[in-house]
Amino acid sequence: MLPLVDKPTLQYIVEEAVASGIEEILLITGRGKNAIENHFDTSYELEHVLEEKGDFERLDMIRKISNMVDIQYTRQKEQKGLGHAIYCAKNFVGDEPFAVLLGDDVVYNRENPALLQLMDMYDKHEVTILGVQEVDKNEVDKYGIVAGEALDDRLTRVRTMVEKPSKVDAPSTLAVLGRYILTPPIIEYLENTKPGKGNEIQLTDAIMAMAQDYAVYAGIYEGRRYDVGSKLGFLEATVEYALRDPSLADSFKRYLKELEL
Repeated sequence: MLPLVDKPTLQYIVEEAVASGIEEILLITGRGKNAIENHFDTSYELEHVLEEKGDFERLDMIRKISNMVDIQYTRQKEQKGLGHAIYCAKNFVGDEPFAVLLGDDVVYNRENPALLQLMDMYDKHEVTILGVQEVDKNEVDKYGIVAGEALDDRLTRVRTMVEKPSKVDAPSTLAVLGRYILTPPIIEYLENTKPGKGNEIQLTDAIMAMAQDYAVYAGIYEGRRYDVGSKLGFLEATVEYALRDPSLADSFKRYLKELEL
């Protein structure tokens, strides 16, 4: 819920899903996360106040938030990792392929949302697609790194996936970055995946097990990706989204130039 300029980070991610054609969203939350549900819910009291004040611009914005998509919620009662969080969506996804967007990865691509790019890849190949980008070799220890057989300039069939390897051990510089299209079998593999590091069920382990039986592709998506879970990434996102805002851009640029002096 940390704001980027004037919207919570999570709202940018939900908007990306909606812009990609997603019609139903399940948010996996935890204890003390009621603010998330309240943000996307109808706020009758606030709407009433804005209507009485004649602030119809903000009233329209508030109504758009609550009406943009069908959002459901389920709680991850134990913090047992990303794999477990996805497994909590078992009843929601049923036997359909589904998208996963991580809450600390914001991707800016105004013309072609990152998730939509992966969905287009799925439509052509109908296999699990891991969203990846090239990262600096000095930063491979921050991510899950994949390698395999290059199918074209954007697609690789995954043969190896290493979670946060050292620079020496990294099989490539293709990092999995917060976007996935997963096929239904992943649920069974998650169910059979034993807890790993930190007693967590690792999505990486389940995907690699599934890759022994099903094709798994890594697809390079285009867009400016921000790791808003890090201090620097959050600051970079804040500055760059402010510079894209027509109401702020000119004055904010002047402010930044004054700082340089």
